[in-house]
Amino acid sequence: MAEKSDWMTVGDQVRQARLGAGLSQAELGARVDLDRTMIAKIEAGARRVDALELIRLATALDVPLDFLLERRPAVISHRAELLTEDNDTDVARRTQRLEITLSSWLRDVRQLIEIGTLRPTSPLRYGGPIRSESEARAAASWLRQTHGADVEPIDTLMDFCERSGQYVLVSDIPGDGASLVDDDLAVAVVSLAGDPGRRRATAAHELGHLVLGDEYSSDLAVHLSRADRESMINAFAAELLLPVDAFGASEGGTARREDVIRLAARYRTSWSLALRQAQQAGWVDSTVQRQWGRSTPTRAEFMDAVGWLPQPDLDAVRVPPGYSHAVMEAWRGDKVTDTRAVELLRGQIGVDDLPPRIEPDLMP
Repeated sequence: MAEKSDWMTVGDQVRQARLGAGLSQAELGARVDLDRTMIAKIEAGARRVDALELIRLATALDVPLDFLLERRPAVISHRAELLTEDNDTDVARRTQRLEITLSSWLRDVRQLIEIGTLRPTSPLRYGGPIRSESEARAAASWLRQTHGADVEPIDTLMDFCERSGQYVLVSDIPGDGASLVDDDLAVAVVSLAGDPGRRRATAAHELGHLVLGDEYSSDLAVHLSRADRESMINAFAAELLLPVDAFGASEGGTARREDVIRLAARYRTSWSLALRQAQQAGWVDSTVQRQWGRSTPTRAEFMDAVGWLPQPDLDAVRVPPGYSHAVMEAWRGDKVTDTRAVELLRGQIGVDDLPPRIEPDLMP
C-alpha cells in the first residue's frame, strides 16, 4: 500500500505539470474524464490514483509516467521557482516545460545505467580556483588538454561532453538549455532552436556549469553576483569552443574579416563568439568588433571557408554516441522493447529502422 507521502508526491508533480502545460484543473479533468474536484484532491494528495488514471494523466500532461511518481532533482543550473497559480506566467511555464524535459532525460539515462548497458563516466571537475574570466579560460584549456584536444576544433561536442561526464540531449524545448547534477550523474538539454553554432555554445555553457561548479553545486566565486558567475562560465565556453591560441598572430598586425570567418567556420562557432575571441586574441579592437558584428556572414561564406564540408554536430544527432550504443545493447538483449528503444533514442530512428530481432533456435 502506498504511503500518504507517495500520493503527495504524485499530487505535487501533477500540479506542476498541469501548470507547466497552462491548464486549469477543470481543463485537465475534462481531458482525463475526471471532475475538477477530483483533480484538486489528487493535487492535494488526498485521493489515490489507479494505474489507468496515472497513464491518462501522464498522456494528457505530455510527461513520462515516471515524472508523476518521483520528485525532480533539486540541482538545476537554470533554477526557476516552482509554479503557483499566482506566478503562472508564459516564462514560468516555458521554464517548467524545460525542466520536465531535463528530468525525463535524467530518468532515461538512469534506466540504461540500472539495466547495465551504460557505464557512466564520472563528471570532471576543475580543481583550480575560479575567481575571474582568465581562470575560467584556464579551466577550459585544462579540459581540452585532458581530452587531448589541445587547440584543435572539437569535432563532436556531444561526445566531448559525454567523455567529460555530462550527457547532452538536443530536444525541442523552450529557451536555450539547462543542466543538473543528481548524485554523481550529470545531464543537460539543448534546444533545437537556433543554428548549430548557438547549440554548441549552449552545450559548452552547460558543461561549464558542471566543470566549474556553480551556486547550486559548489562554491564557485560565491562572493560574485549570478551575472558575474554566468560571465565566467561564458568565458569558459568561448575558450572551450575556440581557443585564443588558435588565432595566432594576424598577418601584418591587421586581421581580415575572412580570416575570422574561416576560424568561426572551422571551429563551428557563432559569429558573435568568434568576434569576442578575436578581440580577446588581439586580432580586432572593440570598434572593429562592433562594426563586423553588425553583419553576420552568410551560410555560403561559412561553407566556402571550410570547402563546403558537412557540419553535422548537434544537428541530426540528438543523443550521445555512448548512450546510443547502450540503447541498442539493451534492445539486443531484450531489456527494452522496440517502442522503448525508439523513445530512448529521442526521434533519431523509428521502429522500422530497427533490424529484425534474431529468434532463438528452437531446434534441439
